Amino acid sequence: MTSTMPHAFRFAFIAILSLAVAACVDSQQVPEEVAVYEASEDSLRFSGEMHLRNIRQLTFGGNNAEAYWSYDDEQLIFQSDSEDLSSQGCDQIFVMNADGTPLEDGEQYRLVSTGFGRTTCAYFLPDGRIVYGSTHEGGRECPEYTPFASGRYVWPIFPSYDIYVADADGSNPEVLIGGDGYDAEATVSPDGRFIVFTSTRSGDLDLWRYEFETGELLQLTSDLGYDGGAFFSPDSKSIVWRASRPEGEAAEAYKELLAQNLIEPGSLNLFVANADGSNPRQVTDLPGANWAPFFHPGGEKIIFTSNHHKMEEGGREFDLFMVGLDGENLTRITHSGTFDAFPMFSYDGTKLVFASNRRGDRQPSRDTNVFVADWVESPQQEDLEFGG
Repeated sequence: MTSTMPHAFRFAFIAILSLAVAACVDSQQVPEEVAVYEASEDSLRFSGEMHLRNIRQLTFGGNNAEAYWSYDDEQLIFQSDSEDLSSQGCDQIFVMNADGTPLEDGEQYRLVSTGFGRTTCAYFLPDGRIVYGSTHEGGRECPEYTPFASGRYVWPIFPSYDIYVADADGSNPEVLIGGDGYDAEATVSPDGRFIVFTSTRSGDLDLWRYEFETGELLQLTSDLGYDGGAFFSPDSKSIVWRASRPEGEAAEAYKELLAQNLIEPGSLNLFVANADGSNPRQVTDLPGANWAPFFHPGGEKIIFTSNHHKMEEGGREFDLFMVGLDGENLTRITHSGTFDAFPMFSYDGTKLVFASNRRGDRQPSRDTNVFVADWVESPQQEDLEFGG
């Protein structure tokens, strides 16, 4: 449902170029050619996507989403309900190589959750272990829910969700954060000190922070409404998240649904705060659902998912957008005309992983797959003219 924080760019181009030239002179070797971008081969890129190049599809069929990078940018952890990957019938957690090559054992994807219950929101720890939300100790079967309640589209908030930690291969899972109520949507700070997660332990859906060294829990939000899908900034000093702030009749409707362990995600905006919850402030004020935010590597902008631009047409198309922390300079990133969501920058800032319904043949599809693209910070003329 949530949709980790990359480090800032570290460019030393002049120094690197000087060393490369010196090495070539000393060894009398010809330097390797720089790869030439072939626009005609970038079939998964759509016109207008000036910040994305070399888009590669990594999963094929079913619903695959919330793919997040390992700290070395070599692997991705993601959730999938694909029948080709698991017979459970609801989301389980898998790991794959980020470049699409097979894993060491020759398999393309490795199941790292237990294979029981329903899982969500997995993340790597700096030491290679993983954390994820799961209901498996509450029952081996997938907990059921109806995506519509009283004519509303809703998300389930299963109280049997706890947050587990496991070894890199999924072995030795144990409860890290649990207790009565919903605990899920965990992400890890880049410095490895904290987890931020969503919990109903306060009676509402609030953000909490867990400190690894001490096991201390700190409540970060307290306003009425859903607070979730939080991520840390590249320097681990701030968080960004999605939230609803219902008032009047909307507040009563929110509380009624929450009592049924449901939320309606139709009206969400983005907020930022210090990592201890202080100085909270609203970034976006847009109609529709604005969610799955992630910090740009520079730390001053946010990439996120939104349908605000399609509300007059029913709000069924979601695209990626970028916005400054001050709410200014809103920029559209994706133009597939389908569903693009769950963006995360690699820790080195050079790539973007996201989920999408896009296809190279431009045919409609309900399959959601994981894609990785090279991030183009400063588009060149060929990027501006792509597809034109």
